[in-house]
Amino acid sequence: MTRPALSVLDLAPVAADATVGSALRDTIAVAREAERLGYHRFWVAEHHSMPGIASAAPSVLIGQIAAATERIRVGSGGVMLPNHQPLVVAEQFGTLDALFPDRIDLGIGRAPGTDQLTAHALRGGRVEEKVEDFPQALAQLRAFMSGSFPADHPYAAIAATPGIGAEPEIWLLGSSTFSARLAAMLGLPFAFARHFAPQQTLPALATYREGFRPGGPDDQSALGALERPYAMLTVTVVAADTDAEAERVAAPARLSMARLRTGSPGRLPTFEEAAATPLTDLQRSAIAPSSSAWITGSRDSVRDQLAELIATTQPDELMISGMIPGLRERVRSLELIAEAVAALPVS
Repeated sequence: MTRPALSVLDLAPVAADATVGSALRDTIAVAREAERLGYHRFWVAEHHSMPGIASAAPSVLIGQIAAATERIRVGSGGVMLPNHQPLVVAEQFGTLDALFPDRIDLGIGRAPGTDQLTAHALRGGRVEEKVEDFPQALAQLRAFMSGSFPADHPYAAIAATPGIGAEPEIWLLGSSTFSARLAAMLGLPFAFARHFAPQQTLPALATYREGFRPGGPDDQSALGALERPYAMLTVTVVAADTDAEAERVAAPARLSMARLRTGSPGRLPTFEEAAATPLTDLQRSAIAPSSSAWITGSRDSVRDQLAELIATTQPDELMISGMIPGLRERVRSLELIAEAVAALPVS
């Protein structure tokens, strides 16, 4: 077994007894702890109109996290490109790359990260997309950064400043085979959202690895392209000192997801509220497709579950996701997960 690199996906959870400001400061504190523990990268995700998530502006938060840390890579998991103009993203991440060279990741997704009404507001009334819209926007973004528009393209006269010459690591994110196929065609690293769609994990990884084209196509900027496939899995993992304690720590996220999936989103419940609020049959059914793949438990339980997952999927990197309301519990979970992965046998 090859031991994968280990990273963190954070959504800046806003607990019921916290403020947005304290949630953002806690995420910065968690990033510092992740760096201390040897995690490879720390990503924040773009979500909108969700009372329990404060990471709506990844580029702003990435800058604060990078400034508060020294070595860990910091990035987006992801920026939802249909919500933004490619030139704006190029300028934002060009700025970050100029300030923190060789430390910035630009993970790109195509989902709205919200409901249809909020997407309508984000996109100025444009919600419907053609299949080719996302690949075209991605090509524009890479061309703004590499300065590779053809001479007869109207945008060839634009110099994204900052942006042109920037070299953040560019990733494609996905929860289906669409982005897996596009990442393979372009020779880009691929991050699969197993925490969203566990049933699609193996098909998406197979699509990516089998279709991978080293260096990407000849007629497109090679910015970010690789010579071999590199796949990362995002996995929900919650660890604590005992299996029972891990279930207690994971309970607020289960309740929060259940409320979201049944039309009642809100802030992340406290441990006490979650313990006092058993899920209904409807709620359990609503979260089963994704929560059934969660990994929870003590360090040894997590080690065994991760070993099985790694043996099946062979990821190059694991990205740990876990909505936990307490800063102490969040950090302890990351400590135990790092110990669990370090204890995996290597062959």
